[in-house]
Amino acid sequence: MKTSTLLCVAILVAAGCAGAADPPRPFGPVPSPRQLAWHELEMYGFIHFGINTFTDKEWGYGDESEKLFAPTDFSADQIVGALKEGGLRGVVLTCKHHDGFCLWPSKYTEHSVKNSPWKDGKGDMVREFAEACRKHGLKFGVYLSPWDRNYKDYARPAYITYYRNQLRELLGDYGPIFEQWFDGANGGDGYYGGAREKRRIDNRTYYDWDNTWKIVRELQPMACMFSDGGSDVRWVGNESGFAGATCWATMNRDKLLPGVADAKLLNVGERNGTHWLPAEVDVSIRPGWFYHASQDDKVKSLDHLLKIYYESVGRGANLILNVPPDRRGRVHEKDAAVLKQWRQVLDKTFAKDLAAGTKASASHTRGGDATFGPANVVDAKRDTYWATDDDVKQADLTLDLGKDVTFSVVRVREYLPLGQRVDAFAVDAWVSGQWKEIAAATSIGNQRLLRLAPVTASKVRLRITKASACPAISEVALFLEPK
Repeated sequence: MKTSTLLCVAILVAAGCAGAADPPRPFGPVPSPRQLAWHELEMYGFIHFGINTFTDKEWGYGDESEKLFAPTDFSADQIVGALKEGGLRGVVLTCKHHDGFCLWPSKYTEHSVKNSPWKDGKGDMVREFAEACRKHGLKFGVYLSPWDRNYKDYARPAYITYYRNQLRELLGDYGPIFEQWFDGANGGDGYYGGAREKRRIDNRTYYDWDNTWKIVRELQPMACMFSDGGSDVRWVGNESGFAGATCWATMNRDKLLPGVADAKLLNVGERNGTHWLPAEVDVSIRPGWFYHASQDDKVKSLDHLLKIYYESVGRGANLILNVPPDRRGRVHEKDAAVLKQWRQVLDKTFAKDLAAGTKASASHTRGGDATFGPANVVDAKRDTYWATDDDVKQADLTLDLGKDVTFSVVRVREYLPLGQRVDAFAVDAWVSGQWKEIAAATSIGNQRLLRLAPVTASKVRLRITKASACPAISEVALFLEPK
C-alpha cells in the first residue's frame, strides 16, 4: 500500500469514519511514516570521537597513524547513559569523519580500529555504541563522511564503490538505524594514500546520490536520511543551534544535494515547497565538534542550552546536540553535569500541562461535528484535532481555565498527517477583564513553543490569523518554567 494511502486511512480513523463531517484533505506535502517517527524523537545526541580526539584537531588530514587512537577508559555505556540523563532519545555516531579513520573494523580499509592499540585491534566501537543504545532504550544512527582524506581513490570512480561498501557494512551489521547522516564537506587537500594533493569533485554528480540513497532505503527503510537537502531531513543552515523564527517543514528538495546549500533558505524553508523536508538543528555543547581539553571551561551553560531548545525543538525542528567524548573515551564531567541540569529543568517545565482537560470552545467547528471539536486540543492525544470547514481559515479557540493560572510556555501543535496548514497565529490571555495579546508567530508544524514572562490568566485564546487551508490543531498546552 502506498504511503499516501496509508496516511489517508490514518486520517479517516483519527477523524472517525461515522462522523457527520468528512475530515479535511491533506494540504501540500505530508510526512512519511519514517518522518513522523523522526518528529516524535524531538532531540538526540551526536558523538564526534576519533583520531581528531587525540591530535587536538577538528579536521584530520588523513595521514594520521592508527596507533594514535588509544582511549584509556572507553565506555559506550557511560557515554550513552550521560546522553540519556540529558533527555536525549537517540545517538548518531560519527563512524568515519573526513580523515577516513573508521570506528569499526571495515573489511575495505586498514585505516580503522583494527590497527589501533584499543583492545589490541580486536574492538568494534560502532557495535559497542549500538548495543549501549539498545540497553538504554535510545535509537541509534550513523554518520559516514562522503569525503575521505585518507583513501587513495577519492575523487575517482573507484571511491564510490568503496563508500557504498562501507555504507552497506554500517546499515547491515548493527541493527535498526533511525538516521543516516551525510555531511556536506566534499573535496580539498588530503593525504589520499600518500598523494598529498588537492582533489576537487562535482558534488552534484560525483556521488550519484540517487543510487547511494537506494542502499539506505533497501537496508534501513525506516531510517531518515539527513543532508543539506535530505532526502528526508534537511540541514538548518547554521551550527549555532537555532532554527528560523519562521521555519517551514517543506522545501523544493529537487534543487538540493549534500554540499549544495543555501543557508538562509534552509533556515526558513519554503512555504510552498514540493516535499516534506523538516529541519534538523545541529550544534555542539562545546565550541568544537571533537573534544579539546582547552575547551573544558567553554561548555555551554544551562541557560544557553535552554535557549537552543526553545529555538530549535520549539520551532518545529529536531535538535541533534553534539557531546564529544574525551581522550578517556567518556563524556567529561562538566558536559554530563550541565546535560543533567538541562534535563531536570525541561522535565519540571513539561511535567504538567496546565490546560489539560479544561473547557474549550471555538468560533467554528468543522460541520458542527464534535469529532473535530475544540476539546481535542486538551485531550493529550496527538491523533485528534480541532478543525474548521474548508472555507474558514481564520478562527478562534478559547480555553476556560476555571481560575487564574500562571504559565510561561505555550505549546501549539498541528496534526502533521494533514500537512502544515497555518501561516500565522496569535495567543491572547484574559487579564483584568479583557483580552491581551501575549504572543504571535508564524509556522507551527510539529510544535511551536512560545516562551514568555510569566502570565496569570483565567482564559487563553488561540487565534488563527492566516492559513493556507482550514486549520487542524491537535494541541494547545500551557506550562510553567521553574524558577
